[in-house]
Amino acid sequence: MYGDDTYADAETIRRILTSTGDTWAVVGLSGNRSRAAYGVAAVLQRFGKRVVPVHPKAEAVHGERGYASLADIPFPVDVVDVFVNSDLAGPVADEAAAIGAKAVWFQLGVIDEQAYERTRAAGLDMVMDRCPAIEIPLLG
Repeated sequence: MYGDDTYADAETIRRILTSTGDTWAVVGLSGNRSRAAYGVAAVLQRFGKRVVPVHPKAEAVHGERGYASLADIPFPVDVVDVFVNSDLAGPVADEAAAIGAKAVWFQLGVIDEQAYERTRAAGLDMVMDRCPAIEIPLLG
């Protein structure tokens, strides 16, 4: 196994991937094919998720219009998947709660324990230091 189970229990992972909702805002997703976010977003799409790119460039990626920030997205978002550096991730989690997202997912290597505690206290599910593209095929 990988990552820290303290911040990624199997039940929460399953709930986010199967029943939280299918609209995923992917923060840090751009048209750069060499970045992890690009490949992970493609996997999420293959598993039926709508992937909404969130990046300062607001580029369209994988056929979906991009937005410069979570606040710019004009429709409800279920899950916010975070591909930014750990020192930038906390404010993204706070913004996810502010826009009414149901869950936050911090990618592998993205760790902010205080953001995790704030997000859970706000009533959102959260997984940290894991990758949904690794987890979703394991659900079977």
